[in-house]
Amino acid sequence: MLIDLYQSYGVAQAPTTPTGDLPRASHVTFWVQHVGSWEARSLSLRELGLSTPVTVVSCRARSFSVNNRPPPKYPGHVPLNFVERGALAVGSAVGALLNPRRADLIAACGEATATPYFIYRLRDAMLSDPTGRQILRERPRITSETLPLPYLRSLPENSVGRTYAAWLDREGVSPDTRDNVQYIDDEECAYVMQRYRECHDFYHAVTGLPTFVEGEIALKAFEFLNTLIPMTGLSMFAAVRLKPAERERFFALWLPWAVRSGLASKELVNVYWEKILEKDVDELRSELGIEKPPDMREIRRMIREQKKREKERLQQSA
Repeated sequence: MLIDLYQSYGVAQAPTTPTGDLPRASHVTFWVQHVGSWEARSLSLRELGLSTPVTVVSCRARSFSVNNRPPPKYPGHVPLNFVERGALAVGSAVGALLNPRRADLIAACGEATATPYFIYRLRDAMLSDPTGRQILRERPRITSETLPLPYLRSLPENSVGRTYAAWLDREGVSPDTRDNVQYIDDEECAYVMQRYRECHDFYHAVTGLPTFVEGEIALKAFEFLNTLIPMTGLSMFAAVRLKPAERERFFALWLPWAVRSGLASKELVNVYWEKILEKDVDELRSELGIEKPPDMREIRRMIREQKKREKERLQQSA
């Protein structure tokens, strides 16, 4: 049996002793994958369910390749090697810059660039906070089933839940559109990234920022200073795609707001949104240290009306 196992690893002939016999021992050493590397593990005869004597065979581990991936660590997990992760990070970042509305590319870039340090830092921030630890234990998900919109709309005016539902209705967004995490190897860290992703719309609702590109870049700047996830910082490069007037507003108005609030606010990943749906949103912003930014939609509406009046005045004077 062990000779067959040895040959299944691609070795033509098992090692022998100087007398030509196969070596024997009471333990068998296998190579197993552990946290991205291979380590030797010695199994006793009792653990293997075998009787003595046992033939000792050294099993050579295959290297990580496209045709020989380690098994997934959670449903949907796609293990990547260093080269694949780097290619995914670069490709998705470039694609997202060319088309900032490609949520799938933004998600892939976020996962590819969050390891090895940044997602662990965010996980540790949750572990150091009582509410964060509770979230990691219970692992809630934010969907239209766990947070039904009819219930949210019935909550008191200016409550967190009512504000969230109103923002979803105004922007035409559903909480069910978030992609599942695939490329983060650690299962707990994968949940942390999923939690951040599903809470993103709550950040929108609390700040009032809309979903068009100008609003997304402003929120990503805030998120970068709050979470340090690289993708949120890289998203600010999309400012080059803004119109000149929008870019001027971003650097004059939204970026200073993001710096002030991002540095002053508490870790938003530790907010258990499902538990505070009836809380007053202004009170929550005060507790979290978030300054409410100017209404971006209202500013854009006023600018459009001003341009319209100027155009009409020019037509009348012509």
